[in-house]
Amino acid sequence: MPGFATAPTRFLFFTGKGGVGKTSLSTATAIALADSGQRVLLVSTDAASNLDEMLGVPLSNRPVDVPGVPGLQMLNIDPDTAAEAYRQRVLAQMEAGASEDERNTVREQLSGACTTEIAAFDEFAALLAGEGIDGGYDHVVFDTAPTGHTLRLLSLPKAWTGFLAGNDRGASCLGPHSGLKMQEARFNAALRALSDPALTTVVLVTRPDPRPMQEAARTSDELRQLGLANQRLAVNGVFHATEANDPIANAIEALGRQALTEMPDALARLPYDEVPLRAFDTVGLPALRALLQGGEVTAPAPQAARPALPAEPLSRMADELAAVGHGLIMVMGKGGVGKTTIAAALAVGLVQRGHSVHLTTTDPAAHVADALNGSLDGLKVGRIDPKAETAAYIDKIMATRGKDLDDEGRALLLEDLQSPCTEEVAVFHAFSRVVNEARSSFVVLDTAPTGHSLLLMDATGAYHRQMTRQYEGMTNAKHIITPLMRLQDPDTTRVIIVALPEVTPVSQAAALQDDLRRAKIEPWAWVINKSMAATGTTDPLLQARLEGEVRQTERIANGLAKRTFVLPWLPQPPVGVTALGALVG
Repeated sequence: MPGFATAPTRFLFFTGKGGVGKTSLSTATAIALADSGQRVLLVSTDAASNLDEMLGVPLSNRPVDVPGVPGLQMLNIDPDTAAEAYRQRVLAQMEAGASEDERNTVREQLSGACTTEIAAFDEFAALLAGEGIDGGYDHVVFDTAPTGHTLRLLSLPKAWTGFLAGNDRGASCLGPHSGLKMQEARFNAALRALSDPALTTVVLVTRPDPRPMQEAARTSDELRQLGLANQRLAVNGVFHATEANDPIANAIEALGRQALTEMPDALARLPYDEVPLRAFDTVGLPALRALLQGGEVTAPAPQAARPALPAEPLSRMADELAAVGHGLIMVMGKGGVGKTTIAAALAVGLVQRGHSVHLTTTDPAAHVADALNGSLDGLKVGRIDPKAETAAYIDKIMATRGKDLDDEGRALLLEDLQSPCTEEVAVFHAFSRVVNEARSSFVVLDTAPTGHSLLLMDATGAYHRQMTRQYEGMTNAKHIITPLMRLQDPDTTRVIIVALPEVTPVSQAAALQDDLRRAKIEPWAWVINKSMAATGTTDPLLQARLEGEVRQTERIANGLAKRTFVLPWLPQPPVGVTALGALVG
């Protein structure tokens, strides 16, 4: 049993780059602790959680029992449900004499994406403060969203505690400050719990791969700056080849061994556990128990040869996109599925076909420059940097709305703009500029992992509703074009969903597609990345995993995707302009 599961603190956070196995390890740990007689609450802070699929229990924002695991309950912090509860609490704090117009103003203030974020955080803070968990749990295990979103979440206790200190005037994008002040004690308690090594441990999850390890090292440093110094490292999916003459298996093992040997110093200093690559998907209690403890899991019997997934190469995708001449190409999906590689390859491919391209990202982890590892004439590389965008947004508001205010008014305005939710507004405005740029040129957007991107979509939808209400009935209303309308326009925007041929990434890609369709945004195509099917490996473990891949590609072929493109597993990661160009050449 790994060390993180043998002597845990009360609060356990599993975090890391998307796709490294946070959900599997956190869930397996919660099950192991409950099996040992502890009372455990498993909490997902990921808006794109797949705990329901792994455990066969519908997600709920209230603790529910996990059948087959006495002592274990789970809950999902659902942003929409949390936001509505938060709105009701703030409205309830208003004085009885408040007019309906005043209440409507507050409701409008509480309709944005930053309210959704703070409401979800408020639920999270309540758990750390010991509120709302009457079950007397011995341990609370958090399955977090991918790194960038999680760092934002874990920084909020400090940010909001500082913002509220001595601030009891005016109103923010979250409504009256009095509504926030009632949460101040909770935020302080959350900050104390996070900073106490006797209460909280952060398990940094990675794969034996340089890129997730580098991200884990950066995360370790940032968490230390936030006061979360009690950390452990878990390397998941460590593979050992069993057939000496299998080049694919040997290449996978060699890459993993090199990554472990060259581990960043920030990680090498941490207590360390390895979890071997298993032959089975971690879905269902038998598989989740076997993940940490070993043992066999009954796998479906191999089936006779079946027709291959009708898929096309990335070169054809690049050809078709280039023929359009301009537009926004949004590359979306679960963390760790290779969105950045696909986005960078398509950008390089469009430049190779004679176009100028702006390649940018909304991902706080921002790896597009690392993927390119160089420059190319005709390719502009950028990022939507939350801190830089926030600073620019504050400067703009102070120069416009604040220019005619007196010193006291400017001080109050600046104080309000120091709110952590200003970042969400600033990022949305930057995103809107990128969408507008695609009217006349190519913009390839590498998006953040699914949950974070859906919050950005929520902000886009909220702005669209605000604008349509504002101009309703006016003669120039038909000339209003919002960012959401451009995303809905198939002549402007092509959404590409990336997935690995595994059960969880495919399920999350399908859920993302459903969310996009509810917003009237129709995905253009799927990309199945790192396919093992064409490698010809004979390694028994990889062969066992290949059967799972076949089942997932059949799901995709049976109506999930309108078009499918495939990128095979490559012995060397495609890093650099030349390697990326070869993917679409």
